[in-house]
Amino acid sequence: MAGQGEERGEEKKKFSIWDLPDVPAGQLPPHLELQRTRVLCNKDAPIHTESVLYSGAYASMGVDNSLRLDHFCNNFRVEVVRLTEEDMEFDMIGIDAAIANAFRRILIAELPTMAIEKVLIANNTSVVQDEVLAHRLGLIPISVDPRLFEYMSENDQPNEKNTIVFKLHVRCKRGSPRITVKSDELKWLPNGSELIKESRNVASDSASKPETYTSFSCSQDTLPEFANNPIAPKYLDIIISKLGPGQEIELEAHAVKGMGKTHAKWSPVATAWYRMLPEVVLLEEVEDDLAEGLKSKCPVNVFDIEDLGKGKKRATVARPRACTLCRECIRGEEWEKRVAIRRVRDHFIFTIESTGALPPDVLFTEAVKILEDKCERVITELS
Repeated sequence: MAGQGEERGEEKKKFSIWDLPDVPAGQLPPHLELQRTRVLCNKDAPIHTESVLYSGAYASMGVDNSLRLDHFCNNFRVEVVRLTEEDMEFDMIGIDAAIANAFRRILIAELPTMAIEKVLIANNTSVVQDEVLAHRLGLIPISVDPRLFEYMSENDQPNEKNTIVFKLHVRCKRGSPRITVKSDELKWLPNGSELIKESRNVASDSASKPETYTSFSCSQDTLPEFANNPIAPKYLDIIISKLGPGQEIELEAHAVKGMGKTHAKWSPVATAWYRMLPEVVLLEEVEDDLAEGLKSKCPVNVFDIEDLGKGKKRATVARPRACTLCRECIRGEEWEKRVAIRRVRDHFIFTIESTGALPPDVLFTEAVKILEDKCERVITELS
């Protein structure tokens, strides 16, 4: 028994905390630094998903975790990866998820556009009910800069500064085949409404100008903004309805300025979303048959095979950005010891798909201005 006790004492003496390497002051140990800057993805679920925001979380190790403006200015940057007329993909680096989500919510709900709000139906004998027809018209994107128009309140009269008027009049003649009514049938009326209001005053002057549903003081096509750029739907092939022989649609559609938080038809984006930058790391050399097996596991071809010569092959991480976090590469026996999947916590891949009212780069610029205005209001209220 005494001999066994001495052996156990020797085993305990083999390891001591003083034998651990010193961590330089002002730096975190590697495992804590990994938890602070990465989201680790195991085969069952991600771990360390929370952000450490407390400024004194690592004070005992001499690390200041507080948010500093100079640090943000030096590290934040935006890198555009893809830009087209309809969509945009860019990287936002050096920010927290809360700020990235603020941009996403502003893009969806707080950027104004022009959309059809009021539909005056003179005749509708199609199979589409009036309410459904009005709803479909409201969802048609209008190619016009909303910054050129004003908001219209309940007490305002529709005029050339706050309203766009379209006319739709299509009839399918008897004996003709069925026709499809598309958004190209919406004709812009730069002079305003042409539908005459019913007058209750019978004794009114017959020589006076009939009252319509808008009060335009001038024609919109005389304004320099629209002289060479007529207002029209962004896409001319959107199906509105189908008409059979003898059926007819006659209406006026009035578009006004609004925001997505009021109704989705005013949202300027089809979608705005982000994801953290994927980071795929090989923890050990994966060679030969294991390399082929790893490459075949990934459905989006993140991995590639490098030829080392003499019949030797090695797996490499070729396209980490394409990783979708399906975690197929770490499922199975021993694969978690060979491959690690992570997400960079302060690096976001942001995608904006515009509905067509404004280009996606302009949408993001406007979102930045709105967030800046919000911050200034907060500062003003606190001061």
